[in-house]
Amino acid sequence: MAELKEIRINEKAIQLKDNIVRGSILPEKISELTRNVTVVENSIIEGPVFAQKLEIQSGDLEIKGSVFTQIELYINSDAKGIITFRHSVGSADSIVSRTRGCQLTFHSDINAKNVTLHNAFVAGSIYADNIELEDCIVIGGVFSTQNLDLSNCIVGTFNAPSVRISQNVSLLLPSAFSIEPLQMEPDTHLFNLSLADLGALFKGTEQAPSSGVIEMNVMADEVKTSLVNEVTQKTIRSYTVVGKVLAVDLLDTDKFQNHFLLAAAGLGEQMLKTYDLGPDKNGNSAVLSFDRIRAFFFDLLAGKLNVKKMDGSFSISQFAEKYK
Repeated sequence: MAELKEIRINEKAIQLKDNIVRGSILPEKISELTRNVTVVENSIIEGPVFAQKLEIQSGDLEIKGSVFTQIELYINSDAKGIITFRHSVGSADSIVSRTRGCQLTFHSDINAKNVTLHNAFVAGSIYADNIELEDCIVIGGVFSTQNLDLSNCIVGTFNAPSVRISQNVSLLLPSAFSIEPLQMEPDTHLFNLSLADLGALFKGTEQAPSSGVIEMNVMADEVKTSLVNEVTQKTIRSYTVVGKVLAVDLLDTDKFQNHFLLAAAGLGEQMLKTYDLGPDKNGNSAVLSFDRIRAFFFDLLAGKLNVKKMDGSFSISQFAEKYK
């Protein structure tokens, strides 16, 4: 990385290249409310950013404060390097990144009217009217007030009136929700990872016998609920494996370490210390650093890790023997 030069902010339009901003980029007078910020490459902003439009032409870029734009946060399609947002990111209109050549990471929540992301890792949740995600990891939830499009993603859960999924989509939590019937493209699979032994996968050790990924049958695993008041009636569709989760909880007293892994991913730098899941397959500590967790989930998304399928067989007699 080239040596960064400190820059002081007072212009109506700001362009950063090989710069470090020690403070914030916030308007101090009315004329600066419409200020555009362009990051050419190789810059660090240590405080929050407010801009009419924030354009990122290429990395490396690290923004340590929160970000808000009035029109758009846009990352060029040919952007390279590492782009990191340490705190929440919001826009009154759009947040768009279709680049596949950079390592894009959001350490907190995203909130905008329209969100389009490709090949991104989001440690928090996404809230928007319209959301389009492709090859993305979202540890939290994806919540849309209108349309949601997921293609080859791992998300905690989703909730939207209209949902379309394609390729392989996996859930980290037992349930997800929509209002209209789920739209699935041909050769699409919906998986649930809430009972997969993610801790063992992270450590490279043997997965628990009762663990495994569940391929969801949208028709069989759909639960309809009607909400009625004096004026309206609304039907909510839930796609859930809660029954299987309850069965496994009864059979196994040893809990998976998934909650530690997901909590470490979601909290990131907010944790006061770095934890580990114990010894890995080589006897070394499986440290829950953010970078290792990010790499783990992208390996999971790419199919580099072999998650065993869930063996759904159990009997009531096993419950009786266990609780005598």
